[in-house]
Amino acid sequence: MRGIILKKLSFRCLRLALTAGALAGLATVAEPVAAQTLRVATSYKLMTLDPHYADLNENNSLLSHIYDRLVNQDGHLDPQPGLATSWRRLSDTRWEFKLREGVRFHDGSPFTARDVIYSLTRIRDFLTPPSGGYRSYAKAMKSITAPDPLTVVIETNTDSPTLPLSLAAIFIMPHKESGFASTDELNATARPIGTGPYRFQAWQSGETFRLTRNDGYWGGTPAWAEVTFRVIESPAARVAALTTADVDVADYIPARDVPGLKQRGLKVESTSAARSNFLQFDIERETAPGVTDKSGRPIKNPFRDKRVRQALSMATDRPFIVEKILLGYGTAATQIFPGGLSGTSSNLKVAAPDYGAAKALLAEAGFPDGFNVVLAGPAGRYPGDSESLQAVTQNWARIGVRAQPVVAPFSVFATQRAKGEYPVWYGGCSGDAVSFCLDALLVSPNVELGTGSLNYGKYSNPQFDAMLAKAKTIEEGPARSAALAAATEFAMADYPMLPLYHFHLITGHGQKVRSYTVHPRGWTTAMQAVPAGQ
Repeated sequence: MRGIILKKLSFRCLRLALTAGALAGLATVAEPVAAQTLRVATSYKLMTLDPHYADLNENNSLLSHIYDRLVNQDGHLDPQPGLATSWRRLSDTRWEFKLREGVRFHDGSPFTARDVIYSLTRIRDFLTPPSGGYRSYAKAMKSITAPDPLTVVIETNTDSPTLPLSLAAIFIMPHKESGFASTDELNATARPIGTGPYRFQAWQSGETFRLTRNDGYWGGTPAWAEVTFRVIESPAARVAALTTADVDVADYIPARDVPGLKQRGLKVESTSAARSNFLQFDIERETAPGVTDKSGRPIKNPFRDKRVRQALSMATDRPFIVEKILLGYGTAATQIFPGGLSGTSSNLKVAAPDYGAAKALLAEAGFPDGFNVVLAGPAGRYPGDSESLQAVTQNWARIGVRAQPVVAPFSVFATQRAKGEYPVWYGGCSGDAVSFCLDALLVSPNVELGTGSLNYGKYSNPQFDAMLAKAKTIEEGPARSAALAAATEFAMADYPMLPLYHFHLITGHGQKVRSYTVHPRGWTTAMQAVPAGQ
């Protein structure tokens, strides 16, 4: 019998944890404190009060004040206890979860296995969510049973070594004797009830989201008596609200505004996002649109040759992009997630550009004079997106590759990319684990298996596919992380894509807040804010 018994969170894990149950440890108090109100300016517009309707950052961030999950993730994206204190694998298809004793919902009712069964079954069988819903996390669950009120056994249809990680995405609701609550009911007539650190007070869609402290929270008394989120979609307006002390915290601060905020005595916190931004190549087709020789005549697709992809990578000055375009609020990338997160490699290092060696590789591949290519990307979708294309254009010119940047609004860009109109393009990927992006970006596309969903260039390497498939059969832990890192190293040696950078998430705060721990996933919560004087 294989098992994973996870003990109480260490202080370090508490400081890094991503979800409400763990983050509450960042901003809780041992004794009652004077009532304080936290005012947050956020770019996030809450879409719904239904915690199972849409798997979007807006909902995951704001609703984590009200609801808890069975499993949390720490700052390395590894699973940690939440409403489940421990779990173990009974067989390839059966998992047992022990639940936290003494937890109560906001209405005073006790948390038990019935609530877990209700929540998981509601997602699997009742809801028909939009794209990005939670059903993908529950579709493998064959049965969910409770041997006793504080034990849940989940049987899956297939081998599911990462089931605990799937549960780190799902909020737990109280069960209803009358049946499943509809999304319309939760949005219109009901007050959301969870076990989280804050209670629901009011919601005006697209404007405000108000909460009050849950004094009986199992993770300790939350530090803030009341919390008000104001939706301010404009970055400039969020910065202005923070500058004038209309709010205490503002998320997604542009790097260009950091010096001005610091000059006014405001504090800025940042961390590398659990994501990557990169360039992808059209690797499948014999000829690619937008690729010609220097006289404008179409040529064979150069990106099918590993040496060309390697040459372009060697000629790309990633540190310049980080320092000059992101103003230091980023990390140069050599893989999909920032180093240090679970499943990443410590062996992949950023090297300085080597234009001489890159030009020699191009000549070896049959392109001594270089070629012309369209370099496409979105405008304003990600920090530094269009500016990075300009920098890359200048880099590649030094080895004879004449790139023509083409930028467009994301909706237009995404449509053209899906149609195969570009030979090279800018992209991004994020997820709750590096295995998600490896699977989506680099595994051979297969509609039936659901692999390669973001592999628009149709890269295919059966040996990598097999390495990743094997790694995914391993339970969460060091062995799985090492296997994913090995698969990443193998893939990156083939240069299937060109990682550029991991941009930093930047949050600013005023004097009422002593410190703020930024989420690698980009969430914004009151639990991350520690009051001054605490």
